[in-house]
Amino acid sequence: MSWFTQTIKSSLGKKYIMSLTGLMLGGFLLVHAAGNSSIFFGRAAFLSYAGHLHGLGFLLHAAELLLLAIFLVHILTGTILFLGNLGARSSRYAVHNSAGGRSWGSATMPYTGMVIFCFILIHLFNFHFTDHSRTIADIVAEVLARPFYTFIYIVGLSGLGLHVSHGFWSMFQSLGISHPKYDRVIRACAWLVCGLITAVFILIVLLLLVNSNILV
Repeated sequence: MSWFTQTIKSSLGKKYIMSLTGLMLGGFLLVHAAGNSSIFFGRAAFLSYAGHLHGLGFLLHAAELLLLAIFLVHILTGTILFLGNLGARSSRYAVHNSAGGRSWGSATMPYTGMVIFCFILIHLFNFHFTDHSRTIADIVAEVLARPFYTFIYIVGLSGLGLHVSHGFWSMFQSLGISHPKYDRVIRACAWLVCGLITAVFILIVLLLLVNSNILV
């Protein structure tokens, strides 16, 4: 059995996979947030960004397939780790507290993961698998002008922020980049980056709720 196969089958190897795929997905979120922030500058800026993106043609479709593969590997590996951890426990924790080092992010990772999965399905239904005879600006303005979707998106994005913030922190832990002197700085950076990404998306949602005419 090769070292690669052994690594994949081990618990530590799966954590490495989670770290690598999580880092890639985090990079996508950062680029996606930067691109979507063009909405703040109005319809023309947003359509220009969307036009350049779709102008990539085959490269865009290849990137979408790669992103889907990374996402599925991340989900599958996370599910295997979660079920393995459940099986390893002789009993559930009777008391949860912060003394054991478990943060909100770590304690809710499986659940925020499920929230994110459902949120992505809704997001794809609204913007990917839809009528593309209209411009993307019109579609976005119509969907996000509805309070129902404002609520859905804020819940989904909040879950995303919590999930990614802990994932970013766990990545450093899995790679062995951990020291009492630097842990607080790393955790603060994780919250800062994830908070910034989440804030951009939520501000877009709130902006279009109160002023969808910005994309008209």
